[in-house]
Amino acid sequence: MSVEDYEKEKLWPILVETVHSLVMYPHHKAYTREMILNEKPDITPAELAARLKMPLGEALVILYELTKEQKQQFSENLDT
Repeated sequence: MSVEDYEKEKLWPILVETVHSLVMYPHHKAYTREMILNEKPDITPAELAARLKMPLGEALVILYELTKEQKQQFSENLDT
């Protein structure tokens, strides 16, 4: 299942809300964006979770959001 497929699941909004309430979430997301994706852009949620010692659900949400941000930036760059 791809990261985008999780958004279609009924419980996805609850997972996102829960992950956003985690204290380390903003730091994990920033570190993933700035360091990990530069080293390994195709990292899986399971690999990210193991590497940062965080829940798999948090890794799923982070990778989903960062993928969505990258796609949005790409489309904005095409418009300019």
